[in-house]
Amino acid sequence: MRKLFFILTMLVLLLTLAACHGAREHDAFDVPDDFDMSREYEITFWAKNDTNKTQTDIYRKAIDDFQELYPNITVTMRLYTDYSRIYNDVITNLSTNTTPNVCITYPDHIATYMTGTNAVVSLDALFANKKYGLGGSELLFDAPKQNEIIPQFLSECILDGNYYAIPYMRSTEACYINKDLVEALGYTIPEALTWDFVWEVSDAAMEKAEDGTFLINGQNVMIPFIYKSTDNMMIQQLRQRNAGYSTNDGHIEIFNDTTIELLYTIAEHTKLGAFSTFKISSYPGNFLNAGQSIFAIDSTAGATWMGSNAPLLDISEDKVVDFEIVVMAIPQFDIDNPQMISQGPSVCIFNKDDPQEVLASWLFTQYLLTNEVQIAYSQTEGYIPVTTKAQESDIYLDYLSRAGEDNNMYYDVKIQASQLLLDNINNTFITPVWNGSASLRNAAGQLIENVTKSIRRRETVNKAYMDKLFIEVSALYRLDQSDSQMDSDEDGKTVFGPLPQTAKALLSSLTIAWICIFLYIMTTFIKKKSAKLV
Repeated sequence: MRKLFFILTMLVLLLTLAACHGAREHDAFDVPDDFDMSREYEITFWAKNDTNKTQTDIYRKAIDDFQELYPNITVTMRLYTDYSRIYNDVITNLSTNTTPNVCITYPDHIATYMTGTNAVVSLDALFANKKYGLGGSELLFDAPKQNEIIPQFLSECILDGNYYAIPYMRSTEACYINKDLVEALGYTIPEALTWDFVWEVSDAAMEKAEDGTFLINGQNVMIPFIYKSTDNMMIQQLRQRNAGYSTNDGHIEIFNDTTIELLYTIAEHTKLGAFSTFKISSYPGNFLNAGQSIFAIDSTAGATWMGSNAPLLDISEDKVVDFEIVVMAIPQFDIDNPQMISQGPSVCIFNKDDPQEVLASWLFTQYLLTNEVQIAYSQTEGYIPVTTKAQESDIYLDYLSRAGEDNNMYYDVKIQASQLLLDNINNTFITPVWNGSASLRNAAGQLIENVTKSIRRRETVNKAYMDKLFIEVSALYRLDQSDSQMDSDEDGKTVFGPLPQTAKALLSSLTIAWICIFLYIMTTFIKKKSAKLV
């Protein structure tokens, strides 16, 4: 019994440490004293573009220019058309240690890459290194210093208290508006959009003529309000309402009364036909450009698809309607306290056995922050550079000043979208990043998608529906396995959901240990009693 008691005590202590610690510590990268230029290095770079040849050419030029400076480093690029495919390939390659050296991705994804491994390089030591760090003395190119990276963008790259990425490009969301249709309905676009205004105008556009066509456009199709990214829609509405989404340590708060209220509002306008989503109907810009939508919300990075003169179109020219387009910040609940999401790709580096190879990867990663790359890439879409060094350069300021000179490089809608973010950097926010935050983001959008689909199918959306929806979406994205998942009982009171496996194991072990302790004490007591009787 003494041996059993000792073993159980040690087991409980180990489980306690495991349950409290949660994740494995990640080793800090030990930066070599010097970069060995006498050696040859081959590094792989996984990147994403939107089938935009100009973006691909910028990547290739960046690689060529970098290799001219460092001829001993060969960079091989692999292009993807979707960030989720990069994510899936990285996850697949983690187990075989065949990850790329450098990868353009999102912090939500990096948090998953880091789980239980030392796969992603902690960049703090590299940032601060005097020779090869940000703006380091031994760099063969003009790199920005850390204080020249926009702090709001850099903060998104902090995970577990350390930097695991650098921002590459940043965008936000914009509302692209058909001004002609708004005014035809008798409305005037306000200086700042509100959700009430967008919903009211959208509902008004649903009136039909006797022949079944819509009065506002004379066509058979009209979806006044289309949202591209419903996860962003839910996240931003919750933020604007100061309602829960998640805490920085992964406590899920999205299943709350405000979420239900927002979903009921979406259901109400969907029932009138005034709202739809990209996943249900198709790309918002297509409807906007065909005169079949009034409000199209998409990323500022999608500006080149928006408008009658857009350089990139997904519909035939004979379908395009000539109209005046207005670019505005997304609708707000409180126009005096605007809130909009900051989004965009970041770059991380994967650990390798050779520190010199990691350093070579860091040199290339840092080169992506140079003005040449930052400005060139930002000119392709409504992205903005992530450094003040680039934003304040004469070249970039000249670019912004030439809006409307043509419908390609200086397409006015694209530059207006960029300027929108530049003017609102201090109004942007980022979502908490933790292992599982990517699933929560998907779940946020799924709530809207499901409600919208259900209304279109003429299903009843009520409290019972909402209760079931929360359970199904939570299970679909495994949020019910989160360490701090919460739910509501039949009376609407908040209750805690399933405990995490480590907590269950700990509680079970404690229970067994106390039972064993009790049995040990009772056995000892009985033996002593028996001895006295003898």
